[in-house]
Amino acid sequence: MAGLLESVIRNVSPSTAKHNVAIALGSNLGDRFANIETALYLIEQPNQLLASVAADAVSVVDTSFMYETAPMYVTNQPRFANCACLVETTIEPRVLLKLLKRIETTVGRVPSIQNGPRAVDLDIILYDNEIIDTRDEGRRDTLDGLAGELVFVLRPLADMIPEFVHPVHKKSIRTLLDGVISQSNIEFPMLKVTPFANYPIPEIQQLPGIHQVPSMESDRQKLRLMATLNATPDSFSDGSVNNTLSAALTYSETSVRAGADIIDIGGYSTRPGAAFVSPEEECQRVVPVIQAIRSHEDQDVSSVLISIDTFRWEVAEAAVLAGANCINDVYSFTGPEYPLTQTSVKHLLKMREVARKLAVPVILMHSRGDAGSNKDYGQYKGGVLEGVRVELGEKVEAIIKGKGGVRRWFVIVDPGIGFSKTVEANCALLREASSMTMNALVNPLAGYPQLIGSSRKSFLGAILERPDADADGTYKGRKTQPKERGWATAATVACAVQQGANVVRVHDVQDMRDVVAVASAIWSYP
Repeated sequence: MAGLLESVIRNVSPSTAKHNVAIALGSNLGDRFANIETALYLIEQPNQLLASVAADAVSVVDTSFMYETAPMYVTNQPRFANCACLVETTIEPRVLLKLLKRIETTVGRVPSIQNGPRAVDLDIILYDNEIIDTRDEGRRDTLDGLAGELVFVLRPLADMIPEFVHPVHKKSIRTLLDGVISQSNIEFPMLKVTPFANYPIPEIQQLPGIHQVPSMESDRQKLRLMATLNATPDSFSDGSVNNTLSAALTYSETSVRAGADIIDIGGYSTRPGAAFVSPEEECQRVVPVIQAIRSHEDQDVSSVLISIDTFRWEVAEAAVLAGANCINDVYSFTGPEYPLTQTSVKHLLKMREVARKLAVPVILMHSRGDAGSNKDYGQYKGGVLEGVRVELGEKVEAIIKGKGGVRRWFVIVDPGIGFSKTVEANCALLREASSMTMNALVNPLAGYPQLIGSSRKSFLGAILERPDADADGTYKGRKTQPKERGWATAATVACAVQQGANVVRVHDVQDMRDVVAVASAIWSYP
């Protein structure tokens, strides 16, 4: 599998690139995240602003996470959105700097005071093994001062190239960052955020020659409750319950008023044996629901975040253009085939293209193919925790890296509770969920926000069927239907909170909101 996915990165990266460059991006005026996204689009279309430069002269091949930071020095201004990217380019530093300055002007930067507000700020930080720091002279890094400023540069670089050895300080980026943090008394106000695009896009003026970028709002990575809306007749838990427009709207209204932050809408059941549904029919099931929510008279309902639960690019695109803000894919862009094939790679490239164009968050779940045809619950190399980290990590790397990759800040990972795993493996993943994304020397999922979806799953039913292990016990076990597993689900939601999950996906919103509220108070998660 690794070889197939690695080929994605190789095949979409320019073979003629001569230089590897790190660029820092920031914005605190106007639509900050859209400004940065627009700047990244323009970086990859240099001929739009410099006629002498070839259209394919610059490629963005990696991005950091997105951070929201308090302003330094001049503090009476809005918070900054900060990130960084890696590019491969054939152009020399002076030409690249000229391009970046043209982009700043095009996006809307105007002269300001030093360290003052700006629509977008682009600076070359590394050029191959050289230091070409184009920030204002007073903002350039030294290890003896300006520690807060240096962290703003090092942290995004550490997301992408933690082991890169700094050409001047002769230490890795990771080591430099750890050293600055440990030696400084400054509390660095860097909050990781996930920008959610606002769709549908209103008819507005757009920049010539580039794809229109939607406006975006930040979603700081606190715990979010996702309500499950299956617009299907055959889902494992609630098929035919919400598959009419009126029922779907009622569920959405009730969920939002009960505290749901996201409505996850699906039109194709992933349960074993589910009937095939064409992309056209799937769209017919979900798009009207999305449109109805967006036109709802209650602003709380009409403005709720919407996720489209699909593995098909046609459905994802139609749903987002209708008003969804996020794509939730149980196959992490590779489709239902397992083991992976060349068809899986083509599927990934198309899903990646659509997600990149739409600039929306993507939830990437671990699974081993279609639940109806694949029952491979075999051993995971290194155990289930390491196995999921490696298998999902390989897909994530193929999705975010190389030319055309999805921005790292848009990715949310899901370990796939209840998919291709034994009961014991599901329990282990819940029990150690925080280790899936912990910062470690070798962890491709390090730092990503995590979704846990355990609601009403069959492994809970299997646990409830077990009699007391003690021979003298009185509990003989009981069979349950999915809707009878509310209390069992509550136990897993409390565990997800304790493990620091960013999103929990549930069916019974009111009850699980209570669980989240109390568990969060106990474990001190705001």
